[in-house]
Amino acid sequence: MELIERFLKYVSFPTASDEESETTPSTARQLALGEYLAQELTALGLETAFDRAAGCVYGFLPANCDTDEAIGFISHMDTSPAAPGENIKPRVIDYDGGDIELGSGVVTREKEFANLKNYKGKRLIVTDGTTLLGADDKAGAAEIVTAVETLLATPDIKRKNIAVAFTPDEEVGRGTDNFDLNAFRTKEAYTVDGGALGELEYECFNAAAAKLTVTGVNVHPGSAKNIMKNAALMAADFIARMPAAETPAHTEGYEGFYHLCEMKGDEMNATLKWIVRDHDMAKFEARKAFMQNLTDYMNTVYGGGFALEMKDSYYNMRALIEDGHMNLIENAENAFRKAGAEPKIVAIRGGTDGAMLTYKGLPCPNLSVGAENFHGVHEFACVEDMHTMVQVIMHLASAE
Repeated sequence: MELIERFLKYVSFPTASDEESETTPSTARQLALGEYLAQELTALGLETAFDRAAGCVYGFLPANCDTDEAIGFISHMDTSPAAPGENIKPRVIDYDGGDIELGSGVVTREKEFANLKNYKGKRLIVTDGTTLLGADDKAGAAEIVTAVETLLATPDIKRKNIAVAFTPDEEVGRGTDNFDLNAFRTKEAYTVDGGALGELEYECFNAAAAKLTVTGVNVHPGSAKNIMKNAALMAADFIARMPAAETPAHTEGYEGFYHLCEMKGDEMNATLKWIVRDHDMAKFEARKAFMQNLTDYMNTVYGGGFALEMKDSYYNMRALIEDGHMNLIENAENAFRKAGAEPKIVAIRGGTDGAMLTYKGLPCPNLSVGAENFHGVHEFACVEDMHTMVQVIMHLASAE
């Protein structure tokens, strides 16, 4: 199957994950794509295992030469629940510059998305303006499978032992909770889950999730003086005391942030959900301490009612990669150049399954997929860059 045909097949599966779900995987529909991928790998000739309970698909292709070298490639099957992910209607366009009319009155404007200037003269896969595309991370999955299929079709290329895996629930931070390192059968790997072509990432945020619960006192407004404690207003007061300039919309590079991603409430109860991010561990701990100290202070102001729950999600993998695994970075840089793309080492302003796997003992930096504007209707993938990523994966898998 050709790369873009394969990608369009994958995005036809609705696979949004669900943060509120307590099942594994968080949505049963991810299993449909898992089943399809397992069947596809088996048909190609890989040793395949589908752990339905965990939602993980594993494949292994033995080397075709005398080598013990092995490398792995991983992508995730779920898409972000931040935008609609059903009934995706992608189309391929020849992009000559300017704005892109997606449909439904939605326009990807060049003045708003400066990254478009890098794609003039290329073919882009875009949405119809009502859903996300699913390139995060079905582009990575399509590139991995296509690279393996191409290697099998060209036996003259000497290849290492190759492991592949497809995981659920990366978008809700649970993609590797049940990942079986023994089933994966390699000691080093790459996640293929980045953005623009050439990006190579081995440092990411330290991350935590925070949930603030506010409990008020509600009585009839006509007799509320000196009695009512409006939980919605108390929550708004908490928000107003957070650092206004330390949000995603005001930060870049190595600057951390607090991100309010959900709020709901009334006079009696209110809930705020945040994510907390920083590349530097000391600053990360300071951010968490700030939120806890503010919670304690608000309890003194209002006489109670504020409760904060925080849970670490993942940690920056840089130190672990630098401790004996920089060969992965050097090999990836060489692979990009061999494929005609200039590598660019950048810090992830987010996280990937690779960060969690690195802390589980599987060093796993991240490679680009050739797509951008994830988690929204303006998401797009570049046909030429996706083909280049297939070449990058093949170079990394080569034993020559």
